[in-house]
Amino acid sequence: MSAADYEFFKKYLKQHSGLILSDDKHYLLESRLVPLLRKFELPDFARLASVLRDSSSTIIAEAVIEAMTTNESLFFRDKTPFEVFTTVMLPKLHATRPPSQPLRIWCAAASTGQEPYSLAMTLKENPHLVGTRRVEFLCTDLSNEVLERASSGRYNQFEVQRGLPIQMLMKYFKKVDDMWEVSSQLKAGMQFRKLNLLNPFVGLGTFDIVFCRNVLIYFDAPTKTDILNRIAKVTAADGYLVLGGAETVMGLGDAYRPLPNQRGFYVPNVPAASAPAMASR
Repeated sequence: MSAADYEFFKKYLKQHSGLILSDDKHYLLESRLVPLLRKFELPDFARLASVLRDSSSTIIAEAVIEAMTTNESLFFRDKTPFEVFTTVMLPKLHATRPPSQPLRIWCAAASTGQEPYSLAMTLKENPHLVGTRRVEFLCTDLSNEVLERASSGRYNQFEVQRGLPIQMLMKYFKKVDDMWEVSSQLKAGMQFRKLNLLNPFVGLGTFDIVFCRNVLIYFDAPTKTDILNRIAKVTAADGYLVLGGAETVMGLGDAYRPLPNQRGFYVPNVPAASAPAMASR
């Protein structure tokens, strides 16, 4: 890959996905894109860059973005967010919401679905925290491929062994051929939708809890600030934002402030939205 092509891909990825590549990521870029050269029968990176410049194929453009975005995920990843979900967030929200008001949760980087399904299992294991309240999940991601996998709720043996307790596997999954499929009770109330965090959040409604973990680390500071400001506008005034353990809102505007003694958890600084509303379908 020539230096000129590498610079083009760097700028293209930043513009279309927010991904920031440093000058030492040639190997990563090449390893992710070489399979696309074979798949689309392109002779070299220069030709791939030309296709992207000309906007002559949305299929190839989407394939490049999907190839470069990391989709690492596992069930109950990091554990602490799920503990705070049950000990802090859910009790507070349940106590301050009328029973008829649904609880709305946005998984803003849902990947292959392990995070929203882990949250759904947590709710099923703690029914006293929601009572008869309806719970709605909006699960979004930049990649069509991972969203299709997430909505299918099917995982191989290796994937269900990553963070998922055996008792929950047997309780909430069924074996279908050589795969494990999430039960219909976990899929209830879940909506999967493609969304690029760089674009406006149109028709999403308002959320009580937003999980946006391990995605801001790939953006530069101005992009992070912009995304946080827009997430705040769709977060209930008494809602919560959950980031990854290596992420923070410090130095990125004043839309959120840290939840005391809870690293990675934040609350809006100012009323951003009123009562939760149904998202546009």
